[in-house]
Amino acid sequence: MRQLMKYTTATFLAFLLSVGVTVAQQSRELPYFTNPDQTGLNQFEAPFETDIEFDGVNVRIGGANTLQFQALRHENAGPWLSNGETMTLPELGSNFNLATSNLDLDVALTSGVRMHLRTYLSSQHHTETYVKGGYMQVDRLDFISEGLASELMDHLRIKVGHMEINYGDNHFRRSDNGHAIHNPFVGNYIMDSFTTEVGGEVYYYSGDMFAMVGLTNGKLNQSSIKSEPVNKGTFVGKLGYDTQVDQDLRVRITGSIYTTGQANSIYLYDGDRAGSRYYNVLDGGFRSGRFDPGFNNEITAVMINPFVKYKGLEFYGVFENTSGKNIGQADSRTFNQYGAELLYRFGAEEDLYLGGRYNLVSGELSNGNDIDIDRFNIGGGWFLSKNILAKVEYVTQTYDGFSGQYEEGEFDGFMLEAVISF
Repeated sequence: MRQLMKYTTATFLAFLLSVGVTVAQQSRELPYFTNPDQTGLNQFEAPFETDIEFDGVNVRIGGANTLQFQALRHENAGPWLSNGETMTLPELGSNFNLATSNLDLDVALTSGVRMHLRTYLSSQHHTETYVKGGYMQVDRLDFISEGLASELMDHLRIKVGHMEINYGDNHFRRSDNGHAIHNPFVGNYIMDSFTTEVGGEVYYYSGDMFAMVGLTNGKLNQSSIKSEPVNKGTFVGKLGYDTQVDQDLRVRITGSIYTTGQANSIYLYDGDRAGSRYYNVLDGGFRSGRFDPGFNNEITAVMINPFVKYKGLEFYGVFENTSGKNIGQADSRTFNQYGAELLYRFGAEEDLYLGGRYNLVSGELSNGNDIDIDRFNIGGGWFLSKNILAKVEYVTQTYDGFSGQYEEGEFDGFMLEAVISF
């Protein structure tokens, strides 16, 4: 049955890709929209524009398909006990991972109003097709009355939905299941700050500055509306400066906050239902290679992201401080995450790039252990076209301060990834 579902999904995807290419070729450019191909690199938030004329309903069908070849090895201190049973790490082979696929619907509904919907057709964690999330983005109020509050809307944007929240800039460069063309490497960050929650965000733009405030219900799974466990909601904020200094130099820096107090699970680092790129390393789970601090009572996370691009040279940085509590524990714990990417893009259209990324996470576990996880990636990529990217990387990751299966844990090896996105 599982194989049948995979083949059915693959056939369905091939059909959708053929339809999507046809529609994309025939449709007009969508306003207020980040292209899911090479031209959308380093776009971050969707373009904020004030002089767009509505030319009728515009439906864009897009999608992404990604496949990796994995050649990794892993090891730890040796056998460990789990529920009284002695466990050992299985050997990892070299082979292809499951192809992951997305389907995107983006629609210009009326003047200044756009809808986005993303569906995962195939992912490591789910063989079935399911909706990731979506939102409505409002950049004009002409649907209420022509020219209503036009001067205000020259600075304002509103987003509402069950959506990927805009905390930090990492989520703009991460692989979102099949959509991996804007990630220069194969894996995401160790503490992968990504979740989908029901809520709204309001943006204010003024020149090169922008600010955002948002409120969500703090829930990943919306299947229950019972009053218990208590959900107190989540506040998200962001402040940014993004300027093109001259033809060669662009500078951006943002600061973000995510804070919630609730007696419930917190999904900021546990919200990706698709799965990681490093299959079965150490723990064998679908998020293997990533780390969740495990806060479930309250959390305050702050992230700062500098980005500098000078000609083909590109730097992206991460500093993140996260503090939180667990139910039944009075004292808070703190984790810090550091990241740095340095890339050089070259070629006539910057179709080639080489670079490296360093990522470190350190903090205190709920059992009192102080731990460190560090990862180093080095690799490169080639845009065969604006819609096709091939990547190669070497990755090594080590664990320090852990007991059990992660004691003296490490994995390393090579990854190849092919991405189609349109």
